[in-house]
Amino acid sequence: MLKKYIWQYSAWPSLQWDEQTLASLITQCRKKQHFLLGAVSVLGFDLRLQAQGIILEKEVVETSAIEGEQLDPEGVRSSVANKLGLATAGSRPADRKTDATVEVLLDAAKHFNTPLSQERLKGWHAALFPDGYSGFHRIVTGDWRQQEMEIVSGPEGRQQVHYKAPPPEAVSEEISSFLHWLNNQTSSPSAMDGLIRAGLAHYRFVAIHPFDDGNGRIARALTDMALAQDENSAIRFYSLSNRIMQDRDAYYGVLERCSNGSGDVTPWLEWFLQSFQLAVISSQKLINRVLVKAGFWQEFAGTELNSRQKKVVNTLLDAGKGNFEGYLAARKYRSLAKTTKATASRDLENLIKKGIIKRLEGGGRSSKYDLTWERFEPGHVMEER
Repeated sequence: MLKKYIWQYSAWPSLQWDEQTLASLITQCRKKQHFLLGAVSVLGFDLRLQAQGIILEKEVVETSAIEGEQLDPEGVRSSVANKLGLATAGSRPADRKTDATVEVLLDAAKHFNTPLSQERLKGWHAALFPDGYSGFHRIVTGDWRQQEMEIVSGPEGRQQVHYKAPPPEAVSEEISSFLHWLNNQTSSPSAMDGLIRAGLAHYRFVAIHPFDDGNGRIARALTDMALAQDENSAIRFYSLSNRIMQDRDAYYGVLERCSNGSGDVTPWLEWFLQSFQLAVISSQKLINRVLVKAGFWQEFAGTELNSRQKKVVNTLLDAGKGNFEGYLAARKYRSLAKTTKATASRDLENLIKKGIIKRLEGGGRSSKYDLTWERFEPGHVMEER
């Protein structure tokens, strides 16, 4: 018996899900979401911008990594800093593809109230592949695919087909139907829940798979757009791609399971809502680091540090309390600051004298150091009650 895919059933593109199964998850997600957005709303403009930059960096790096493409984190940081007007640029400039990925994600969120069109989707796709290649293969860019699309795994000759997308001649009509649904759905109280709508938008786009490559990245961008519409905010303060990357096998597994079914996408929506919740929790931790970093520079605003010291201190702050592997030692300082043993020793002693770091007990033959966190950690951090 031939395998039948979801778009081959007569009910497509109508999808079904068990509202009772999802109800408690939606409630939990809304509680986490409202807490995060409420906490962020009381931050000053500069801190909110810093938080937005950190989240966007993660989203850009991870949405590409999910598809096996590794972007240079320093280039990503430079691109994000340039687009948001941040002072903390990376050590290397961004390449065209990195800049384009940042621009696509920003466009999706910033212009969330602009109806999504075929032309805009094609523009995103063309931007993601500026040279017309995916790896070593030339692809159709800025237009729908012209070939059959199968999702496969395994060695050549023994490949397993996980999913077959609609034929190329059906793509334009499929996308028209999808966009009509997306642009005419609202997240008002009387309509579909906004989180469900975002999850369905992601799923339907991936099921159509309209491009030769980049479908996952564009699906995650339009999911960000749907979430921005739900929150009525152009600024994203959590990264779904970062969460998906941490559970990539489950992500592909649940998509495959639903795409080989007759239209029940409850398992996908369960996974999506669980991932959303975990993404928000992770974001709370990241924003706490922003608050701690701001507290440090406020505490030591009048303290003069050289460029090497600033770099190492920022590395410790970015890692977070207790998260810098193995603590700081003279050898690690030399490596991070790219300096000599004698200079590293002077810098460390100077930081101790200024009360910025402290020598830890039990360091053995090699002294270990850590920041004096107790001096600058804020009196409160984002903790849900």
